[in-house]
Amino acid sequence: MTTNGKMRFGILGCGVIGPHHARAISGLDDAEVVAVADVVPEQARELAEEYECSWHTSLEDMLARTDLEAVCVCTPSGMHADDAAAVLEAGKHVVIEKPVDVTLEAVDRLRDVQRATGGKVAVVSQHRFDPATLAVHEAVTSGDFGRLTSGSAEVRWWRSQSYYDSGGWRGTWAMDGGGVLINQAIHSIDLLQWLMGPAVEVTAYTGLLAHERIEVEDTAVAVLKFEGGALGAIVATTAAFPGLTARIAVHGDRGSAIIDDDELKYFHAAGEGQEGDVYGAGGGDNQAEEVMERYGVAGSGPGAGADPGSLSMSHRDQIQDFIEAVREDREPSINIEEGRKPLAIIAGIYESARIGKAVRIEK
Repeated sequence: MTTNGKMRFGILGCGVIGPHHARAISGLDDAEVVAVADVVPEQARELAEEYECSWHTSLEDMLARTDLEAVCVCTPSGMHADDAAAVLEAGKHVVIEKPVDVTLEAVDRLRDVQRATGGKVAVVSQHRFDPATLAVHEAVTSGDFGRLTSGSAEVRWWRSQSYYDSGGWRGTWAMDGGGVLINQAIHSIDLLQWLMGPAVEVTAYTGLLAHERIEVEDTAVAVLKFEGGALGAIVATTAAFPGLTARIAVHGDRGSAIIDDDELKYFHAAGEGQEGDVYGAGGGDNQAEEVMERYGVAGSGPGAGADPGSLSMSHRDQIQDFIEAVREDREPSINIEEGRKPLAIIAGIYESARIGKAVRIEK
């Protein structure tokens, strides 16, 4: 930390997501952006002018700053592990925009570097910090929903052809790592496994149904088996015009919850001795508002949703957690191991779709 108590951040990659990180950092009392870097000089210069900081055209040049303490890696997905490793080897800490990288092998190489250097690594999954998600996670861990029986993640979004045409890396296996699953649905998949517990097996189908000139899927469906015995489903697409919401549902034999567009839309946990109707139709009383009041908010409020450029408070909350982890010499709440979990599920989905049968999910 510097004498003013603020952690000094650099931003690597000044496209869509880099400015998002810069805004989140600037909204914190104990952090500031002091440098940015991008291979496109105009993008770096523009962002630097906004935050009155230095700009660079390479990571190496930016890392030469002796006062730099942490870097947000916002480059194409297939570059994440190598870029983050370079930051760690320079003695800095790192925040990686999702996913950690596009292969589990790359993630494991980065984990080796992190262990060797001792630097702190946080992987962005900001929706774990949403009030709605925290409320449901607390209910699950407290046993309010009884035995979990099923859960689902549905991401029904739209991306135009121009979106995929806007960058040569988009829609490629080498740099994007896949399509809707790894780029858009990874947040929802992470929340599903965080709430339901580890996923152990998956059966899946994928398809390219509404776009051209890309190598990867724009639609996927999968059925999961969780370690505790519960079953789950994933529906993910960027081919649902005009674009709807992302929804997470968790069900148990004593309660259920639904998070839609980052808001807690439905919550019901059985009271003492409550058995419910024989047929259970109608859903019972919705306790969502009462539950959110316990968190001091009238509603959870939508976050980034389908627009990756919109700023959510949860992004700031995750970076704040990262700063505190560095100060307290602890692991960030979402470290490399946590960031690896949704990627392992996605890798299993791709493998199942490729070979046409169920596969075990790699731990």
